[in-house]
Amino acid sequence: MTDIAIRRALLSVSDKTGLVDFAKALAAHGTELVSTGGTAKALREAGLDVKDISDLTGFPEMMDGRVKTLHPMVHGGLLAVRDNPEHAQAMEDHGIGAIDLVCVNLYPFAQTVASGADRETVIENIDIGGPSMVRSAAKNHGYVAIVTDPADYGAIAEELTATGGKTRLATRIKLAAKAYAHTAAYDSAIANWFAWNDAFTNELGGEALAATPFPETMPLAFARKDTLRYGENPHQSAALYLPQAPGAAGIAQAEQVQGKALSYNNYNDADAALELVSEFRDGPPTVVIVKHANPCGVASGDTILEAYKAALACDSVSAFGGIIAVNRPLDGDTAAAITELFTEVVIAPGADDAARAAFAKKKNLRLLITGELPDPRRSGFAFKTIAGGLLLQSRDNGVLGEGELKVVTKRQPTAQELADCKFAWTVAKHVKSNAIVYARGGSTAGVGAGQMNRLESARIAAWKAKDAAEKAGWSEPRTIGSAVASDAFFPFADGLLAAVEAGATAVIQPGGSIRDDEVIAAADEAGLAMVFTGMRHFRH
Repeated sequence: MTDIAIRRALLSVSDKTGLVDFAKALAAHGTELVSTGGTAKALREAGLDVKDISDLTGFPEMMDGRVKTLHPMVHGGLLAVRDNPEHAQAMEDHGIGAIDLVCVNLYPFAQTVASGADRETVIENIDIGGPSMVRSAAKNHGYVAIVTDPADYGAIAEELTATGGKTRLATRIKLAAKAYAHTAAYDSAIANWFAWNDAFTNELGGEALAATPFPETMPLAFARKDTLRYGENPHQSAALYLPQAPGAAGIAQAEQVQGKALSYNNYNDADAALELVSEFRDGPPTVVIVKHANPCGVASGDTILEAYKAALACDSVSAFGGIIAVNRPLDGDTAAAITELFTEVVIAPGADDAARAAFAKKKNLRLLITGELPDPRRSGFAFKTIAGGLLLQSRDNGVLGEGELKVVTKRQPTAQELADCKFAWTVAKHVKSNAIVYARGGSTAGVGAGQMNRLESARIAAWKAKDAAEKAGWSEPRTIGSAVASDAFFPFADGLLAAVEAGATAVIQPGGSIRDDEVIAAADEAGLAMVFTGMRHFRH
């Protein structure tokens, strides 16, 4: 059963891309073509001789096409083990002819859901006969070739030419594996629609359908977009996969205008930069510089160039070899300034001709164009693998409302301090915990990330601010008169006092510590203004 001649092929596809040429390649080797509905019509219009599925089964297509291929004459022809005497006898007794190749792609269920179609239309786009044929043919791949992807038509046609109209076993095995992945992804999309769409919108109500964002079984379906050179380290392998279900576009969907292929670390860091800059998508021109998934400089300004210079000044050492993301289309002057620094990736909603020309002089620099930035408030889930399991949580899409801040100190923050608090808080949300961020005048002054205690994060951020001031020739670090954000509460007053020592005059933190009174008292004694958010932003 190594090479199998394709004497009869069954074609039934919703996506007719490349169909006619593939059918002609089959017919050129004397293959009998059997087809259904619109597929048969398309083939006949192309001048091909086609037998209707009803001619094979002896039954007409019925129930609006719901029943047409679910018949022993079809599945017997697919599942029969050709060199099994009992199977061969059953085929002869019942007049079942062998089907050697099946070309099927399924009703466009995911696309129908994405279009916003009503429930009845969605249900009608759940394919039944197609997956049944795919699974039957794939199970019997020793004798049957199952084709589910138009991208495979050309290679199969070439193999038919090379073998005189036959398919090789190795090809059929690969096609079978792809077919089962295809039906698994298809069923996953349907299961997820029932769990995460219909359960919440059905007129029966969520309680009747036991609606929950965490269904008892969670099938996942992702398609490989690219194989990467290596993973986080050279001894690790890696690939990029895209979710089958439609969702927000991000780094994985961005257009790469130029530069080397993105690495695993590039994708990870670029995603961190895009998520943070998207927080400012409706704000003033803003630039984010990220290194190892942490922001090392963030600033807003009247222009993107002004914002870039301020962000770079926060930590020009860490910015070397980093990722830069902006919330406005790039112009030539800003692009030229960016090229003065070694940068791995630049991310922007767009770039004019002058900007593209400036970047073109740095052939290895990756320029990614995203179009509209993703909505930071969007829903969704975040996944993390652990040994023996998978953790799933909703995205951290929490943002501060205008009336949600609570002033807990005797002194009220000034308008500028409050603005700096909000800016620092937004950045701190995207800094690895424990996170401390100083900000002044719409720019980060110092960032302390990923320490095992909050006091050290506060000290590191202050030290970075002093270092930045020395490099820039400023008379004082920008922490003087700054606001400081902490992603979680101060468990002791020492972290707060470190911020006071650095020159901060206002503090924003979640609150909720058993020692809040001590921390508030320390803030009052130092003359600080402090606000509580009631919301924590751990990021591990």
